[in-house]
Amino acid sequence: MENPVLNQAALPVFNAILPAQIESALKQILGQNRDRLSELLANSSYSWDNLMIPLEEMDNRLNKMWSPVSHLHSVMESEELRAVYNACLPLLTEYQTDLMQNEKLYQAVQAIAASADYKNFNPTQKKTIENDLRDFKLAGVNLSPDAKTRFTELLKQLSTLTTQFAENLLDATHAWELHVTDPDSLKGLPEQTLKLAEQTAQQQNKSGWLLTLDYPCYSTVMKYLENRELRERVYEAYVTRASDQGPTASQWDNSQVMDDIVKIRHDLANLLGFPNFVEYSLITKMAKKPEQVLTFLNDLVTKSKSFAEHEMQELREFAKSLDQIENLEAWDLAYYSEKLRVTKYAVSQEELRAYFPLDKVLDGMFIVMNRLMGIKIKERTDVDTWHSQVKFFEVYDRDDHLRGYFYTDFFARPHKRDGAWMDECRTRQRLADNTLQYPVAFLTCNFTRPLDDKPALLTHDDVQTVFHEFGHCLHHLLTQVDYSSLSGMNGVPWDAVEFPSQFFEHWCWNQEALTLISAHEKTGESLPETLYNKLIAAKNFQAGMHMLRQLEFALFDFRLHLEFDPNKRAQVQTILDEVRNQVSVVPTPAFNRFQHSFSHIFAGGYAAGYYSYKWAEVLSSDAFSRFEEQGVFDPIAGNDFMKTILEQGGVYEPLDLFIRFRGREPKIDALLRHSGLI
Repeated sequence: MENPVLNQAALPVFNAILPAQIESALKQILGQNRDRLSELLANSSYSWDNLMIPLEEMDNRLNKMWSPVSHLHSVMESEELRAVYNACLPLLTEYQTDLMQNEKLYQAVQAIAASADYKNFNPTQKKTIENDLRDFKLAGVNLSPDAKTRFTELLKQLSTLTTQFAENLLDATHAWELHVTDPDSLKGLPEQTLKLAEQTAQQQNKSGWLLTLDYPCYSTVMKYLENRELRERVYEAYVTRASDQGPTASQWDNSQVMDDIVKIRHDLANLLGFPNFVEYSLITKMAKKPEQVLTFLNDLVTKSKSFAEHEMQELREFAKSLDQIENLEAWDLAYYSEKLRVTKYAVSQEELRAYFPLDKVLDGMFIVMNRLMGIKIKERTDVDTWHSQVKFFEVYDRDDHLRGYFYTDFFARPHKRDGAWMDECRTRQRLADNTLQYPVAFLTCNFTRPLDDKPALLTHDDVQTVFHEFGHCLHHLLTQVDYSSLSGMNGVPWDAVEFPSQFFEHWCWNQEALTLISAHEKTGESLPETLYNKLIAAKNFQAGMHMLRQLEFALFDFRLHLEFDPNKRAQVQTILDEVRNQVSVVPTPAFNRFQHSFSHIFAGGYAAGYYSYKWAEVLSSDAFSRFEEQGVFDPIAGNDFMKTILEQGGVYEPLDLFIRFRGREPKIDALLRHSGLI
C-alpha cells in the first residue's frame, strides 16, 4: 500500500497520517524532485513549459505532502510528531537551499528571461521569473562554494531554533496551572470561565478549579478576577513563560534561543552583503528603506502618546477612587480598564458575549461576504478532519463556480499552539493536464470551547479575530492566479499581507452587519440599538494605549534586527527596555519577559516585519473609507475589492492595486480617524 502521507488528492486524509510514515514520505518526494530537476536541466534550451511549469509541479507535490504535517504539528502535537517534524526540518532546508543555490537552474531561468519569447509573456509569467531571479540571489546563488555551505548550515540552524522557540513556549504554557479550592478566591470570574476551570480540574480528578495559561482563561482572569494576589500570580506565570524568570524559570528558557536566532539572521544577511537583517528583508517588502519604517512608526508614536498618557492617568485615578490603589501594577491594568469601560460606557465584553454565539457569527459573516462580493459558503460534513470540533466549508462565487475550501478549528485545547492564524493547505494552481487545483485554507483560533449544551460564545474582540482571519482566507481562496508562486498571498509583500484581513474587521462595527452576526443565546434577539450605541461609544476606549502597545512591539522587532551587533551582549532585553522608555506609558515589572513568547518574530514570519500590521492598516482603513462614502454594503465597491485586491495574488505591486481600487495613493487620515486619534 502507498504511504498515505504521500496522498496527492484534493484534500488530505488527516486520520491516515501517522508520524512513523512522515520522514520516509518526505525523503521519497525530495528524491523524486531532485531526479526531476536533473531531467529538466538536461534540456538543451529552456522555456516556460519545459522548466517553469514542471518546477511549479515539484513545489506543489512537496507542499501537498508537507502542509498537512506542518498543520498537525501546530494543532495536534504529540511527542512522536514533534520528533519526526524536527528530524524533517533539516531535510527540507537542505532541499530548498540546494534548489535556490543551483547555478545551472539560475542560468536556465535567466535564459528564459533573455529569450525572444519573454516579451510575449503575460504579467504573471514575467513576475514569476522576476521574483525567482531575485530569490536566487537572496538564497546565495552567487556565493562561493564555502559560503553556500555556510549559508545552508545557518538556515538549518535557524529552522531548528525557531521551532524550538515555539515548542518551548507550548510546553511552558501547558506546564503551569493554578489549583484553587476556595470559591471566594474566584469572585468576579464569569460563569463560563468557572465552569471551564471546574471541568479542567475534574479531568485531572481534582476538586475545585484549575486556572491555566491558555489565552481564553488568562485574559478573562486578568479582566475579571477580584483577587489581586491571584491576578499577580497568573500574570507573572504568563509573562515569564519560556524564560529565566517566574514559576517555571529556566525549564524551557528561550533566552539563548532568541540570541541565536537574531545572530543567525544577521550572519545570513552579512553573507549576502547586507549590513543587517532589516536591509535584507526589505528587498521583498513595500517599504524599501529602514528610515521609511522608523519614520512611519515614530510618527505614530508622536501622534498617539499624549492620548495614551491621558488614558493612563485616567485609569490611575479611577483605580485609586474605586479601591484606593496607590500604585497601579501591570496585573491591575486589564481589571481596572474593564471596570472603567463599564463605568463610562455601561458595556462589558462579557455582556456582549451572550449576543455572539459562534455559529451565528459565522452565518452572519457569510451573509456579509455574500452581500459584498456575491460569494456563497456551504458547509460539508463528509470530509475527514483532525479533530471532532473541526468543520469544513466550500466557497462559490456569484456564478456558482467553486473557488476553494477551508477548514475551521476554533477552540483552545492541549497540544495546540496558542493564537489565531490562517495557513494554506493547498494552493490554487493550473496543473499540467489543464485541470484546476482549488485552494484550501486552515482557519485556526483558540476560543473558549462550548460547555455542556450551551453554544460557544465570543466576545466582540473574538468576533473581530474571526473576520480578520477569514480575510486572510479569502485572500488565499479567491485568487484567480493560476501559478502557485503568485496565487493567493504568495508573492505578496509581507507588509501588505494584513491589508485584506484588517479591512474586513471594519464590518464588525457596522450596525447592519452586527444585526446579521448577533443573536442572544437565550432570546435570539440581535444586538439591540442601546447596546450597539454603547459599543460604538467604547470603540476607541484606550485607543492610544493600544496603539502604543503595537508600536512598542513593532519598534522592538525592527530595531533588534536593524541594530544587532554580534559583539554586544543582552541586546534583546536592552533594546526592548530602550523602546519601552521611548514608547510605553504602562508599568512593566522587571520580571516581565514578553519577548520570550513573541512568536510572531521568533517563530513566525514577522521578523523585521511586525510593523506590517500598522503599515497595512493605513491601506485597510483608507480602503474602507470608500465604503463609508458609497455605502458599507455597496456591491460595486465590494466587487471592485474582490477583483482588484483579493483576486490578484502577488502579480502586481500592492500600492498599484490600492490606487486602482481607491483612485489615489493611501492617506493615513482614515487610520487615525478610525483609531480616535484625530
